[in-house]
Amino acid sequence: MYLTFDLARYLFDAPFPATKNELIDYAERTGAPLQLLDLLAEIEDEGEAYADLSELWEGIDDDDLFTDDDDDN
Repeated sequence: MYLTFDLARYLFDAPFPATKNELIDYAERTGAPLQLLDLLAEIEDEGEAYADLSELWEGIDDDDLFTDDDDDN
């Protein structure tokens, strides 16, 4: 299973920096899909706080996350 932009959007307003457990708590409280909770649970927990989504999953580029693909200008 891998993170999709559809799942990542549930973490856009997460209180970064955040630990794995804080992100799981946030996702549960905001009604994120079970797939996202499973992905968060799979993260190796080193007890460190993550500054943003790009620190959680390699290949996630902050610029790509916030790009509006519908804008053809």
